[in-house]
Amino acid sequence: MLNIEKIEYHLPENVITNDDLADLNPDWDMNSIQKWTGVSKRFYANQNQTALDLALISSEKLLNHIKIARDDIDGLIFCTQSNDYIMPPNSTILHGMLKLSEDVFSFDFNLACSGFIYGLSIANGLLETNVAKNILLVNADTYSKYVNDRDRSTKVLFGDAASTSLLKKSNDGRGLIDIMCGTSGVNSNKIIVPAGGARKPKSDETSILKEDRNGNLRNDENLQMNGLAVYSFVNSKVPKQIIKILLNNKISIDEIDLFVFHQANKLVLESLTKILKIDPQKVFINIDKVSNTVSASIPIALKEAKEEGKIKDGYKVLCSGFGAGLSWGTCILQF
Repeated sequence: MLNIEKIEYHLPENVITNDDLADLNPDWDMNSIQKWTGVSKRFYANQNQTALDLALISSEKLLNHIKIARDDIDGLIFCTQSNDYIMPPNSTILHGMLKLSEDVFSFDFNLACSGFIYGLSIANGLLETNVAKNILLVNADTYSKYVNDRDRSTKVLFGDAASTSLLKKSNDGRGLIDIMCGTSGVNSNKIIVPAGGARKPKSDETSILKEDRNGNLRNDENLQMNGLAVYSFVNSKVPKQIIKILLNNKISIDEIDLFVFHQANKLVLESLTKILKIDPQKVFINIDKVSNTVSASIPIALKEAKEEGKIKDGYKVLCSGFGAGLSWGTCILQF
């Protein structure tokens, strides 16, 4: 089975606090906003800094702190929605930056907050079929470049980050117990950047600001999210999948030692905890410190939880990610 050998991550240097957002938007009630988001600060990349730049730092950090040689890496998977170019993919550029062997396969896949779980599923198949022995899974995004400064539904939530995980095949009982993924493509427009791709190229028209009924300003080149629809989707789909994967493996809620959900916002985390009747002490939360970091959210939380002693040897940990697509995924890990 797949095992997560090590995780490293990088947050950019620019810290944007709620006070900063209040100065930018004096009409926003940041105290009220923080109560439902749980976010007090977020990290933004510099103007000329990309998700690839962040990923290079997290990957070098990991490669410098593992026991295997760089030449032993034989797979590189990069999950991002913040590509440097239409082509080539970020993974191939990162491959060159890291000076990896030419025998290494590398590819990107485009997913958001479910991306870490999907990445584990992809990597598990490659490891189980002996296509690779040591895979780097990179999750990196710079959503700050997509959000409008006057859009409360997105500006208050998202931050930039990159994580790099070393995935190997385990033979000692540790690692992936099971994994499930789901998709609701009919709701794909609930989280979307309408313009900038082949369907709707950027133009003077797509840059025109529009105001929604809640007073949020954005254009078609900005990230647009139907918060209520996404909240309903999470409450409807995610608990069912979690219950199903537990039943399939004959594991009870109480037998899970820690739940690591995608750090969407405080309201979502509290809702999942209540619906599933989980002891709140078993739900790891770090959104207050790092914000919603998209597909890097879960690996960052896993690393922090382990460093804080909330994940110990022998623990069963359930992870669940959900977001754009709409897509969601859940896995159970044995540490």
